[in-house]
Amino acid sequence: MKPVSTRPPRASDAWRLGNAGRVLGDALTRFEARVLELMTLAGHGHTRLSHVNLTRHLDLEGTRITELARRAHMTNAAMTELIDQCEALGLVARAVDASDKRARMVRFTDAGRDWLIAFGKAVKKAERELFTEIGPEACAVLLDGLGRYAGKVRSIRVGTSNDPQ
Repeated sequence: MKPVSTRPPRASDAWRLGNAGRVLGDALTRFEARVLELMTLAGHGHTRLSHVNLTRHLDLEGTRITELARRAHMTNAAMTELIDQCEALGLVARAVDASDKRARMVRFTDAGRDWLIAFGKAVKKAERELFTEIGPEACAVLLDGLGRYAGKVRSIRVGTSNDPQ
């Protein structure tokens, strides 16, 4: 087994630490950690990022499991495991799809809709903190630019305003 290097990073390695993907990933990690902290303070300490990956792709009227998996870029088996976890927490329930009795729809329960309201409040608070820290002008440019860039990815799109209330 080779010993771990203790030498400082070389200038030629700087791209690995300061590239757009790394910076975006680090910012997302910080933002999501703050949202989870706020969810815990709101009494939803059971929330995990994996649960958010399900709920962010779930339409309010319900979504088929195969569509949830596609949106989340997961296998059906992995999505089914997430659904099992969220179902055990009382956030979602499965039902037969009225348009195809072979398919299953996943829907928010009443408790899941309450969770979704708390999650929305946590996201908005984290966004306000972001706006305060880097400034509204920088946030406007950031969200506009990232929105155009991410527009190339197919996902749920609801409204266009990114300004937290």
